[in-house]
Amino acid sequence: MKSVSINPDRLLNNLYELRKFGQYKTGVVRQMYSKADMDSRYWLREKMTSAGLSAQIDGLGNVIGYSKKSARTLLIGSHTDTQPIGGWLDGAYGVICALEVYSALAENPDTAHLSIDIASWADEENTFHDFLGCKGFLGQLQPQVINTAIRADGFRLEDALKAVSLDGNSEQYDPERYLAYLSIHIEQGPRLDISQKQVGIVNQISGCREFEISFFGESNHAGSTPMAMRRDAGMAMMEFATILNRRFRQTGTKQSVWTIGHAEFDPGAVSVIPGKAIMTLQFRDPSPAQLDRMEQALWQMAKALQKDLKVEIQIEKETDIAPVRLDGKVQEVLCHIAQQHCPNNWQVMSSGAIHDTGIFSHVMPSGMLLVPSIGGISHSFDEDTSEEDLIIGCEVLANAAAEIVRQAS
Repeated sequence: MKSVSINPDRLLNNLYELRKFGQYKTGVVRQMYSKADMDSRYWLREKMTSAGLSAQIDGLGNVIGYSKKSARTLLIGSHTDTQPIGGWLDGAYGVICALEVYSALAENPDTAHLSIDIASWADEENTFHDFLGCKGFLGQLQPQVINTAIRADGFRLEDALKAVSLDGNSEQYDPERYLAYLSIHIEQGPRLDISQKQVGIVNQISGCREFEISFFGESNHAGSTPMAMRRDAGMAMMEFATILNRRFRQTGTKQSVWTIGHAEFDPGAVSVIPGKAIMTLQFRDPSPAQLDRMEQALWQMAKALQKDLKVEIQIEKETDIAPVRLDGKVQEVLCHIAQQHCPNNWQVMSSGAIHDTGIFSHVMPSGMLLVPSIGGISHSFDEDTSEEDLIIGCEVLANAAAEIVRQAS
């Protein structure tokens, strides 16, 4: 089969047009169900329709473009919602690439018969609930989520849906329809940028565990309580975090990462010794055994340090996402196509960021491509990728998509 040519100008123009929805300085603020988010979904639906897809926005806000062909279908997707301080390519690149792949294949006589569906999934950035849209689509969303999920400021998902005239009912995928799932994303890390490779082929996605760690001491006067008599929950938390960081540096692997993303003191007054402090801890690694070792170290530390720190330490696990290995046959196709289109300028790698591809991998063969993030920066207004890399990534995706559907048929 001849190589599929994408339209680079159309790809970039659509990316820049999508960027305008919620644009702020060099980044984008387009959180789920905001006006900018919904406006972008209406725009995307029209783009899909104009390209020849049967497009709709379902009751969760998923924008899905269905091929009008009846053959087994490849599904390509990502997301267009952003973090509160969002980059312009995070997720959006994958959705616009999916649109370009569909269009390029439809315009090519050799591939016009191939069936491709594309999607922008709702709330992948966890404004209300992580992977809300794709979990709904796959039938994995717990019924109570619609009534119980809330935004950080207390705004309820149920009310957010009503405000934008959505009923919370998702489209449901047909397992007989789909043969595989593909996605492409910016790396959101520095490895491709450092190695100066244009494309990454993801072989596995790291697992993630999240904890809320609470420290209980005793509130007292900051001026008249001797240091030796204090049960300072705030100081205990900071010392615990320092020791934890040192311990993880000793036991972690090169792929282990950990983050204390939030901390608070109670009562939070300048002249009051904190009687309670809370911090969150997240760590990731592609190895289940390594995740177990890090969690074991956490529990051991808490038990050992309570007496020395003069506080009670309580740990609550909030998230446990297992690592995922992606489909080997899909990887073979991606590697073969990458070698054709950017010879020796690609690499196989794991993804430290968690993606919808990992969710889909449990129900169908799935694969993922990455392109470099300049400086390894993402979830930031400074997020960027060169146009050359954006184009070559989409070109590899288009040709891999055609080959995967061709082999299946």
